[in-house]
Parts: sequence; structure tokens; C-alpha cells
Amino acid sequence: MSAPARIGPNAVLQHLPVLDAMIGERLRGALLHRAGIAEPPPDAGMLPEDEVARLHHAVRLFLPDRATEIQRAAGLATGDYILANRIPRFAQRVIRALPARLGARVLAAAIAKHSWTFAGSGVFRILGYRPLTFEIADNPLAVGDALEPGCDWHVAVFERLFGQLVWPELRVTEEACLSAGDPACRFVIRPA
Repeated sequence: MSAPARIGPNAVLQHLPVLDAMIGERLRGALLHRAGIAEPPPDAGMLPEDEVARLHHAVRLFLPDRATEIQRAAGLATGDYILANRIPRFAQRVIRALPARLGARVLAAAIAKHSWTFAGSGVFRILGYRPLTFEIADNPLAVGDALEPGCDWHVAVFERLFGQLVWPELRVTEEACLSAGDPACRFVIRPA
């Protein structure tokens, strides 16, 4: 029997200060309770995928008018954390020094190599480079039913990483989403 899939703790941890600022610590605690998860410690290791998914779903379900803003802020903060703690400074300098198309390929390859940290049991693939297109099949964070794509956390993480390292002006869009009835979540990254 295989171990349950896990996702990096920043998919939860970076939501906490955002929720505190937007709805207050008490209501944030109630949201975590409704999601059925405990607040992880700051030094938490990988978290069970289903817990992370429950928080992302709870934000969309219980805070529908603020969900995009919350997920986006948490995603940008996650990107900042990755830049500060996970991508070595030397690698960042190399990616920035490369021509943008090549830098995008190098960063995309690194993201694909570490995709298990944000896609859990989902299957991450690079679909193309012109434009740069990613797919997460069976995305565990795309839960619930939606009328339009709703993986704002993923969009913001990709925006922060590619915006800081490759294209200062860019646009990241989710063109398809599992929660909106599409077969997979598809993200397109284009320089502005």
C-alpha cells in the first residue's frame, strides 16, 4: 500500500497570515476547524494532500467573494518563500542572465522536477513553450464545482516565480480547470 500523497506546507502556511489580515484570527481558526485541519507549525514538513485540498476548498466555499484575493495573496507569498528559501541565489542569477525563452525553459524544468510539492498526486506536465503551458491532471487542489477556473493559488505562484526570474511583465491565466468540468487544469504563461 502506497503512502498518502503530500503537498508542501506553504500551500497552507502562507494562507494563515492572509486569512488573519482579511477575516481575523478567530474566523481563520473557525475556517480551519470547518476544513477539518489543525494549524500546522511553522516548521511543518509535507502535509497530507487531502488536508491541503480541504483548506483550499473551504476558502472557496465559505469565502466566495474573497476567495480569489485570498488565494492570490497566499500564492504570491508562497512564490516569495520559494525564491527566498528553495531556489539557490546562484541558480536565480543564472536564470535571470539567460535569454528569456531559455530562462523560462530552465525554470519550467525545475518546477516540473519538484511538481510533487504542489501537485501531490496530480500529474504535472509541460505541454508547450510557445506559449509556455503547464497542465495538472487530477489536480487535488481543484475541488468542488465552479463555473470558471479557480486555481488562483497556482496562478499566483507561477506568476511570482516567472515574474521575478524571467519576465518582469507577464500574464498567467488558467484556461481550463478540473473544478469547472475540464479534464485537467491548464495554465498559460506569456510575457506581456
